[in-house]
Amino acid sequence: MSGVLTGFTVVACLVLVGYVVGRTGVLGPSGQVVLSRLVFFVGSPALLVQTLAGADVHVLLSAQLLVTGGGVAACVLVWALLARYRWRMPREDLVIGALASSFVNAANIGLPVAAYVLQDLTAVLPAMLLQMVVLSPVALGILDVGRHRGDGSRRAAAKRLLTPLVNPVLLASAVGVLLSATGWDLPAALAQPLDLLAGFAIPGALVAFGMSLHGRGLAGWRDPRVLTASALKSVVQPCVSYLVARLLGLDDAAVFAATVVAALPTAQNVFTYAVRYGVGRDLARDTVLVTTVLVAPVLVLISVLLPH
Repeated sequence: MSGVLTGFTVVACLVLVGYVVGRTGVLGPSGQVVLSRLVFFVGSPALLVQTLAGADVHVLLSAQLLVTGGGVAACVLVWALLARYRWRMPREDLVIGALASSFVNAANIGLPVAAYVLQDLTAVLPAMLLQMVVLSPVALGILDVGRHRGDGSRRAAAKRLLTPLVNPVLLASAVGVLLSATGWDLPAALAQPLDLLAGFAIPGALVAFGMSLHGRGLAGWRDPRVLTASALKSVVQPCVSYLVARLLGLDDAAVFAATVVAALPTAQNVFTYAVRYGVGRDLARDTVLVTTVLVAPVLVLISVLLPH
């Protein structure tokens, strides 16, 4: 479990730095929003291109993809029903909640877990690719269309349809998949600055998240919507992934790996998206924090109960 502890330590340190930055106010009152927008428009697209360009896109057709997709679909469906018919949440908040209840932290926590617990870095690849190629573009497309509602003119309708196509996450995903499928390599003059910008994405998101915690009380963590999203992410998603993996006849090692990856906490990307669109920020922030706190005991329990 040393890899898991290392991943948590890295996350905690960067979040703490962000909290100190927010508390001291060195970036001003709009610093957290500006940093989140920089991550969304610059760091995250660079990371997407870099990650997908070096990935084997054929993994999207593997059994592990079905396992990952099953866990995600179950959480999104349950959340959507509760958000729509119990809490009557607006569509944009519903989308952020769906991401918070299903979007795994496959990078800064997932990679150490894959390396040191599963001893297989490719174990998190199906989740990363599904989120980058499908989940993020679809969710952000819905949010983009929602931002331009209200104007019934033909020009506004065309703008609503075209807005998702210029979303930086969607464009970066498309470029990354194209590079992977064709085997093209970017020239060094482009690859090196891209690597530098990609290296900013994860620490930038964590620092921005830490800044958002300043002045935040504990009451929000008891919000039924936060507790529901956290339970879906930390309990329902790994349980459903386990059942789907068993139904598909995967061996013990593959079942264990799929369950562990599904139990990873909500990614900071969700909070970055919430800030970018100005919806569901408290829900995203609190769910990220609660699921990150829960992940250690959940992973220990999975390790004890499942053969691997």
